[in-house]
Amino acid sequence: MSAAAPVVITGASGLIGTRLRAALRARGTPLRLISRAARIADEAGEEWLAWADLPRAVRGAAAIVNLAGEPVAGRRWTAAVKATIRDSRVSAGQAVVAALRVTPAEQRPRTLVQASAVGYYGSRGDALLDETSEPGDDYLAEVCRAWEDSSCGAEELGVRRVTARIGLVLAPEGGALRKMLAPFRLGVGGRLGDGRQWMPWIHADDAIAMLLAMLDDPRWNGPGNLCSPDPLPNSEFTRALGRALHRPAVLPMPEFALRLLLGEGADPLLQSQRAVPALARRLDFRFGHPALDAALADLLKR
Repeated sequence: MSAAAPVVITGASGLIGTRLRAALRARGTPLRLISRAARIADEAGEEWLAWADLPRAVRGAAAIVNLAGEPVAGRRWTAAVKATIRDSRVSAGQAVVAALRVTPAEQRPRTLVQASAVGYYGSRGDALLDETSEPGDDYLAEVCRAWEDSSCGAEELGVRRVTARIGLVLAPEGGALRKMLAPFRLGVGGRLGDGRQWMPWIHADDAIAMLLAMLDDPRWNGPGNLCSPDPLPNSEFTRALGRALHRPAVLPMPEFALRLLLGEGADPLLQSQRAVPALARRLDFRFGHPALDAALADLLKR
């Protein structure tokens, strides 16, 4: 990827988008960021454009990273919320392809990194899941399939498309880890449900490093699981977090309580995906934090 050509990012204000922006800025890459409303370009070299300006944004860009989508976890899924979760992802992918179609071939970005999630596989118990595994058939799996399919037209236009099936990204400033820290620090943390569900986690630094590899290296193609090589059951994950915080992890949250609180929205917390990054291993990607205890120690010292 050319360092001089800009990268377009949708969903740039989220946890992953914010960290990816910082990493690309550190490399001197200009950024065109798509949001609900345009803003004046700032001193960091970030140009914020409205969705209506997406065709102009992609022209002459090196790559697109499509991270757009309404939050999934931590909310009750009404019919309206479920429709918004799905439609926000599908419409973003379709908009990216529409913008690529009206861009002359010589000015078209060569790479699209399309976000997805390990929810693609559904809840699969102890089954080991790599990128060749079949999709699930529940709501989240259907959303992920539609999310991935929404931008498949990019490949017909000669654009290399990598689909990042993202696991649980651990960062102290946001996401799931930040939500878990308060109860665990108070000594009231514990497993969710029976704790046997597998959690495909990844240190935020490794997540960004993998996204950069997807942008830079043409060998990355098709789906890639963005998670560590060491998924753990929720019971082991919560014990590790307790150890890292020097607190007990003995107060479980029963499934019925989660269902009372979130209804179907508890699915992301209770589903089991023992996903592994087979593509990353095949391409010799080097994880900086492959083991959870060391990853948590690094994150919490910050």
